[in-house]
Amino acid sequence: MFDRTLHRRHVLRSMLAASAGFAGATLLDSVVVHSLEAPINLSPDAALKELIAGNRRCVANQLTSIQHDLEALRNHTAEKQEPFAAILACADSRVPVELIFDQTIGQLFVTRVAGNLATPEIIASLEYAVAVLGVKAILVLGHSNCGAVKAAMNADTVPGQISSLYPPLRRAVEQSGGSLAKAIEANSKVQAELLRTCSTVIRDAVTASTVTVASGVYDLATGKVSLV
Repeated sequence: MFDRTLHRRHVLRSMLAASAGFAGATLLDSVVVHSLEAPINLSPDAALKELIAGNRRCVANQLTSIQHDLEALRNHTAEKQEPFAAILACADSRVPVELIFDQTIGQLFVTRVAGNLATPEIIASLEYAVAVLGVKAILVLGHSNCGAVKAAMNADTVPGQISSLYPPLRRAVEQSGGSLAKAIEANSKVQAELLRTCSTVIRDAVTASTVTVASGVYDLATGKVSLV
C-alpha cells in the first residue's frame, strides 16, 4: 500500500538535500529527529538545555523541526497539548519563537507581548502552562534592538496606549546606565523575577524544583539566544 506520510517525508528530505547542495548523505541524516511526542518527561534543567540545543541547530542552519509531517502533528495534538517549555517573548515580528528553538507544533507554550512583560494576563497564561500543562521550563526572551525598551528609555511621545508599556520597563531602564543592550538584558531578568515572585503557582513550582524560570536575549543579527 502506498504510504503518503513516508512519501511526503522522502520528498521533503530530497528537496532539502537538493537546496543545500548535498550529494549523498543529507544534513538531516546527521541530526536527531524528534518524535511526534513532546519531551514532557524532561527535568527542568534538561528542558532549558533542550531549548538552547534547538537554538544552536537554528543558528547552524540544521533545523530538524521542518522534518515533521504537519498533518500527522495536527492530528496528534488536536485533542491535547503537552509542551515541555513556555516562552514569554516580545511581540516583535522578527522573533519567530518556534523557529528560534527548532521546535514544532505542540512543543512550546508561547506568550507574547511588546517588551516581553509579565502582565497579569501573561502571568495567568504561564500559570496555566505550569499547573495544567506541566511545562518544565519558562524562558523570558528579550531581543536585541527592542523597540519597546528603546521607546521607554527615550520616553517618546507616542499615540494611543503605547506608552502604557513604559512603567513596567522603568526598572530595567534605571539599571541600564543608558545602554540599550543592558536595558534589554535587565528587562528579561526583571520580568523573570516577577514571574518567580508575583505568581504563587510559579513560585511554588520553582520551590518544588518542578519548573525553572530563566531569562535570555535573542540576537536578531546572529539568531543566537544567550541566557542572562
